[in-house]
Amino acid sequence: MTRAFPETTAAAHAGPVQQWTFGVEGMTCASCVARIETALTQVPRVSAARVNLASEAVMVEADADLAPLLEAVEGAGYRVKEEQLDLAIGGMTCASCVGRVEKALLKVPGVLAATVNLASEAARVRVVSGAVAPAALIQAVAAAGYEAGVPAAKEAAAAPPPRDWWPVALAAVLSLPLVVQMLAVLLGARWSLPGWIQLLLATPVQFWLGARFYRAGWRALRAGSGNMDLLVALGTSAGYGLSVYLLATHAGPGVPHLYFEASAVVITLVLLGKWLEARAKRHTGDAIRALQALRPDTAWVRREGVDCQVSVSTLAVGDLLVVRPGERVPADGLVRDGRSHLDESLLTGESLPVAKAEGDAVTGGAINGEGLLLVETTAVGAESTLARIIRLVENAQAAKAPIQRLVDRISAVFVPVVLVIAAMTLVIGWWLTGEVAGPLINAVAVLVIACPCALGLATPTVIMVGTGVGARHGILIKDAEALEIAHRVSVVAFDKTGTLTQGKPRVTALEVANGDSARLLQQAASAQAGSEHPLAQALLDKAKQDGTDLLPASKVTALPGRGLAALVAGRELRLGSTRLMQELGVDLSPLAASAATLARAGNSVSWLADVTGQPLLLGLIAFGDVLKPSARQAVARLRGLGIRTVMISGDNRGAAESVAAMLGLDEVRAEVLPGDKAAEVQALKTGGAVVAMVGDGINDAPALAAADVGIAMSTGTDVAMHTAGITLMRGDPALVADALALSRHTYGRILKSLFWAFVYNLVGIPLAAFGLLSPVVAGAAMALSSVSVVTYALLLKRWRPAPLELDGLVGSVRRRHP
Repeated sequence: MTRAFPETTAAAHAGPVQQWTFGVEGMTCASCVARIETALTQVPRVSAARVNLASEAVMVEADADLAPLLEAVEGAGYRVKEEQLDLAIGGMTCASCVGRVEKALLKVPGVLAATVNLASEAARVRVVSGAVAPAALIQAVAAAGYEAGVPAAKEAAAAPPPRDWWPVALAAVLSLPLVVQMLAVLLGARWSLPGWIQLLLATPVQFWLGARFYRAGWRALRAGSGNMDLLVALGTSAGYGLSVYLLATHAGPGVPHLYFEASAVVITLVLLGKWLEARAKRHTGDAIRALQALRPDTAWVRREGVDCQVSVSTLAVGDLLVVRPGERVPADGLVRDGRSHLDESLLTGESLPVAKAEGDAVTGGAINGEGLLLVETTAVGAESTLARIIRLVENAQAAKAPIQRLVDRISAVFVPVVLVIAAMTLVIGWWLTGEVAGPLINAVAVLVIACPCALGLATPTVIMVGTGVGARHGILIKDAEALEIAHRVSVVAFDKTGTLTQGKPRVTALEVANGDSARLLQQAASAQAGSEHPLAQALLDKAKQDGTDLLPASKVTALPGRGLAALVAGRELRLGSTRLMQELGVDLSPLAASAATLARAGNSVSWLADVTGQPLLLGLIAFGDVLKPSARQAVARLRGLGIRTVMISGDNRGAAESVAAMLGLDEVRAEVLPGDKAAEVQALKTGGAVVAMVGDGINDAPALAAADVGIAMSTGTDVAMHTAGITLMRGDPALVADALALSRHTYGRILKSLFWAFVYNLVGIPLAAFGLLSPVVAGAAMALSSVSVVTYALLLKRWRPAPLELDGLVGSVRRRHP
């Protein structure tokens, strides 16, 4: 019978689609994945369900409550993982308070049970693993009128390694005499163990140590399906049963050969394989554990001039943190006082410490260097950068790559086909030879060697390792689909400002058509006062540097892709592009030659005109930007990968072509309005090209979404990062080539793992059916297949970005990764 999970009110009726994530126990192969996904998609209002065999995690998108999803998983014959969370509760005074807190906790989706102790002011909550965050429980208690938090005094101890080796060791000890006897017979010796001793040795291995195969196989049968455990249980039971039958019917001397060693050794080898596989799979989550280890448990907070130590879970936006030398930054924030260097290597992949001073942003999890910092928190809990990185990596590891769908369809029919082949092996062999023992052993070998585990593990384990490796080097992959598509990218389109350049332009020239340069700067800067645009900041910085007083401005209106309109000191001014001036009918001829010269030198040119009456050109302002140090070699590396490079920019053609020439880009598309960038990306897709778009601004979001793969710089806006499939944690163009190289490396490893998994079954099953493999050899091969797939995936952890040599643009800079 399936458990009845408590109903919650989170999504009892149709509403916005929610994403539920929780752990599942009992999966052993790819057919288990297919069965759980089928069960979940049959639940009303479920739009998508993805199961990851390697991480034993389920991700469901639905506008349904969590309870029917959990019941569907248990109805399919699997167990939902549970975990226990402890909370410290404040504000309770009597037993009714206990009842209210318990009811509040039970209303949180995913909570299975809650027990509150008034004397100790603590709550122990049993929840569905992965589905409930402590923050949700704390919020529920707060809504009920009480205080809650994670106990600060209770440090989370590292979990000891599981002692799951003893069944393997005991099975090996019991099976060893049977193996010695088998080898003696093969070598021609007439010695053998008495049948009753073989029975005593094999029985505990079969029914005690091998009970897990019977339990999992029975659950699969009850759910109307099959899995690897069912094959092992049927095969070894057939060998064991045949041996018992021969022992019972041939009492006394002349007992024929018994097959107890086959069933016992097969179970031992499979147990060994699963143990080695589990040990290897633990390493696939190293990246997540390393990121989680960056979260400190406590923080020093300055309140009313006094420094006190509090739990990180109690921090709020606006708190003033005291970060001492050598400590980790507890939360995201801005430096309000102090100077230091921060080690952000585990967050961004940058091995060199980063200088921080007053006004600079810091990220939670970074290690403070030599100075004392006072940091005002700007984001805590689930909204912090570290939490978002962990969430992004977890989602990517839980997602399913498109290639896995083919594997799932094959796995869904794999076990029934194997059962048919085994039955045919027995029946045909019996018919041809007239005896049962030999054909039955061949059928046992077929059942044992057929292993869908390798098929199910090949893709998710490689993706888990690949996304984890990427995260360690500053490459965050949003989902498995982006990782799979990225290996086929043939065109990379770059935005210019902030992507290939520093994004901090400066005023390089002021050319006057009417008036003087000081007046031109004053009018232009006044029109831009209050704007956050990079060009506006450059103008304001220039005005501040020259000591220019700003004039009152009003009616400031942005003209998307063209410039702006403003009323400055009673004059209607327009500041913007050549296109804007042409639309207004402004005569640019007095400064056209100067503008062309400046544009050819790589400057962006903006015009200022007075349109109070007849449009009158006042002058031009030229802006120059500095290329990022790694931009040139990043383009060269992409071309080395056979990828065409394109720049899509809103700048004038002269400035854009100048930058393209310096970097060696293949193509330039200049003077493109923000709304037209997506159309340019679509145009690049002609002829079957797979396009990646790289950008960092809000205006890049539509183009990132239009591309086959969007790649966002984390130095840009959140909108761009949410739209992109890949986020680069450093504003380093070289990471683009690294991300695509990692994708190619990962996808190639997936294909090789799947190839060998398929070949293993295509070769092994016929050999077993024709009697060319003993059950013992088949069991060893089956165990080795899963272990080899996981081990091969773990070798991806050795991947490193290519060393980057930077010369010419900014002197000589060298970046090396350890």
